[in-house]
Amino acid sequence: MDFRDRVLLAPLTKGGNLPFRRLCVRLGARTTVSEMAYAWQVCKGSPTENALLRRHPDEPCFGVQLAVSRGDSAVQAAKIAQDRGANFIDINCGCPIHDVVKRGMGATLMRRPAALGRIVEAMVKELTVPLTVKLRLGWSEDDINVLEVAKTCVSAGAVAVALHGRTREQRYTRAANWDWVARLVAELSVPVIGNGDILTWYEARDLWQKSGCASVMLGRGALIKPWLFREIEENKEWEPTAEERVGVYMTFITMLKEHFRDDEKGRKRAMFFLPWHLGFFCRYRPLPESRWREASREHPLLQTRFPDEQGLGVLEQLLRDPREAVHARMAAELWESSSTEDAIERFLRLAAEFPPVSGELGEVATAHG
Repeated sequence: MDFRDRVLLAPLTKGGNLPFRRLCVRLGARTTVSEMAYAWQVCKGSPTENALLRRHPDEPCFGVQLAVSRGDSAVQAAKIAQDRGANFIDINCGCPIHDVVKRGMGATLMRRPAALGRIVEAMVKELTVPLTVKLRLGWSEDDINVLEVAKTCVSAGAVAVALHGRTREQRYTRAANWDWVARLVAELSVPVIGNGDILTWYEARDLWQKSGCASVMLGRGALIKPWLFREIEENKEWEPTAEERVGVYMTFITMLKEHFRDDEKGRKRAMFFLPWHLGFFCRYRPLPESRWREASREHPLLQTRFPDEQGLGVLEQLLRDPREAVHARMAAELWESSSTEDAIERFLRLAAEFPPVSGELGEVATAHG
């Protein structure tokens, strides 16, 4: 497959669940990636981990991301994912969370380029689908070695490299460094996929052109506004009203119910995800190109804090509310709603219980590889 001219949904821990991927496809995504799955757990037959490999028929192009530390389990897990319908396999070399790195996976692989190269080589020999790697800049600012790691992976057979332009230690505290994306483009013979701080279609296009990367990958931007894929494809913003956004959320509810079932057990499982997603949805703000493009070139809008707006309607205020308690109640009301109109009525009643509070759009960390 060709990894050029694509807008990919990043592998998002918790966020990249199957219903959310379907929602993104409905809103323009053409290439999706699973949540990160532990290779050793896949090999053991873990039901929870193997569920992450499931592909929905709606997904035109689907990749599975694996957290690996050893060649044997990496090969076995990748072959399982391939047999279950993955169009490509991706190795997570960037996840910064402690539980992953302490097991020798994720960002730890950036410190073991030779071992990573052997893992890539072993996987490429056994797979019939392409293998990609997702990297960070390095472990820390004093240990940026992404160019060495990327070249090692390409020499071993990786057909594309995705770069999230931060180090493991930086997490999300600084803007993604797209100059390094451009440097990889100049140095590598395979497509480079740029990732980090894309919230609007014009930021995507500017970074795409500035870096010369083959494709771009959306993470937190897609969590906040899953219609970002369509915006990038059409080169224009969609500024949905509060009522239209409730309609999007109800589409998500339908997909959650289809996946988890519309019963008490399904509701319990869905509530693990839905309030968390509302914690990102609440950060949506209209950011028209005419007003914000120049500012976006100075600093990523995803990391910009915006002052509260005055004169917002009751429903809009509720949808922007940043409180977890509100998200939990909103999730329950959405699940019980029979239609978008019903959900709106429920939300208006709910708003009376929660007077508005200050809610700013700012940087929020999420674990994605």
